[in-house]
Amino acid sequence: MEPQLLHRVADSVATVVVHHPAKRNAMTAAMWRALPPLLDALAGDPAVRALVLTGEGATFCAGADISTLRESAEEAQALAVRAEEALAAFPRPTLAAIRGHCVGGGAQLAAACDLRFAEESASFGVTPAKLGVVYPASSTRRLVALTGPATAKYLLFSGELIDAQRALRTGLVDEVLPEGGLGERVDRFARLLVSRSQLTQAAAKEFANGRTDRDAYWAGQARGSGDTAEGVAAFLERRQPRFGWSAPTGAATSG
Repeated sequence: MEPQLLHRVADSVATVVVHHPAKRNAMTAAMWRALPPLLDALAGDPAVRALVLTGEGATFCAGADISTLRESAEEAQALAVRAEEALAAFPRPTLAAIRGHCVGGGAQLAAACDLRFAEESASFGVTPAKLGVVYPASSTRRLVALTGPATAKYLLFSGELIDAQRALRTGLVDEVLPEGGLGERVDRFARLLVSRSQLTQAAAKEFANGRTDRDAYWAGQARGSGDTAEGVAAFLERRQPRFGWSAPTGAATSG
């Protein structure tokens, strides 16, 4: 099978799989180009309420396919940044499910997700210093926002890999699971996300990403949605809420 991005939608969760096992799921130029339109299509599907990004088999993504850098490193980096920004702007909650290596461009993609769950044997690295590449400013800022400047500098200056426990301590990942436990935990958490208020999630994603010009918009959405009344009623009646608000399809948040 050619290197490609596979996807499926089940139970309101879209799963995107980086599939290039011959090179530890390294992203080719074609794969970088394919990600933004795929995300647009999934954002336009009202059935999709959460997205999981993962890699084929035992590796998340070992980075960009280095052979693409021989043609034009600048163009390859621009493709990666466009894909990263498209993922960060996806309007529903996103979760990276990480096994094995999450390195270089793989770390860019993971950082662009809202949350990152990893198996305990996973390893993480940001490796442009090994190639003489200037890491993009937007990607650097996103990494600093997750880990703080000291860890971001350690990763960027050295290109060294860190293990999952250090990634957890520094904020690069949110949960570390024992071997064999990642799939079940991700499935369970994705179902939990789907059951929650899309109104709360969409507003929280914008606010957490730094958008400051939509307070009045979200207040109006909350007043007209009925979600708060439904949530309170469900709590008092000891039942699962049936939230009714949904975002306009394809609407993006700020990255």
